[in-house]
Amino acid sequence: MIPGLPPGPRPSRLPAVSVRFTILGSGSGGNCAYLEAGETRLLIDAGFSARQIRERLAGIGRAPEGLSGVLITHEHSDHIQGLGTLCAKTGIPVYTNRFTREAIERHCGARLDFRVFETGASFPVGDVEVQTFSVPHDAMDPVGFLLRTVAGNLGFLTDLGHVTRLVLERVRPAHVLVLEANHDLKLLQEDTRRPWITKQRILSRHGHLSNDAAAEVAVSLADGGVRRIYLGHLSRDCNRPELAHRAVTGRLTAIGATGIAVENTSQDRPSPTLEFQSDGPLGAVEAVPPSP
Repeated sequence: MIPGLPPGPRPSRLPAVSVRFTILGSGSGGNCAYLEAGETRLLIDAGFSARQIRERLAGIGRAPEGLSGVLITHEHSDHIQGLGTLCAKTGIPVYTNRFTREAIERHCGARLDFRVFETGASFPVGDVEVQTFSVPHDAMDPVGFLLRTVAGNLGFLTDLGHVTRLVLERVRPAHVLVLEANHDLKLLQEDTRRPWITKQRILSRHGHLSNDAAAEVAVSLADGGVRRIYLGHLSRDCNRPELAHRAVTGRLTAIGATGIAVENTSQDRPSPTLEFQSDGPLGAVEAVPPSP
């Protein structure tokens, strides 16, 4: 296991390792993120078309052929849309649990190089230690991730109806957290395009987190190591970026947790790349423009 390091300098005997993290896009219509740690390059979900993923990777100077693997949270189309086309010809390993694998095979029919893990298990992929845990969502066997690198830990909570004690415990070591803020409750209730049964699903304990629920998660983790929170999976119709940001930052400010940066993500474009190194203070994570 590769332990996450607390803030502070690395011992001089070890070489500096650069970690780069880019959310290629996040929203109710598509989700995909990229993590690079040393020589290891991972996608977390593949919820855009293969063409879109390739183009967004090219925007940061990367290509699918250089990937070490794709980690899949669950089988819904906004998380696996481009998976079959992207991985079938390139042979990129796909990391998923058994039930999600079976659902993906029924969905895309392509022969993929699946690397199956048990939910709750930890395993290495190159320079990254992947920790998995169960989350409550209406999929076959959905998971969240804690990705440990020598420069810091990244957590993923993108689709879940409520946050259990287990989820909080597993994601608490995260220094960078991708956190679902799917909907504003008032906008969802007033939405005329969604039938009531769909609203009930979204609001259920196996649905999606509201802005207020995301704020509660942020407050619960504020006394841990989290330095930056990305608000993801925002609904186009039932949320607004400013509402999500205000809900979370307002609660953090109220408890005095002003040192945690909160950023919105977009389904339409990648977020600025976040880069940090193992030989410097983790609090000095820096957003850098995408590579040419």
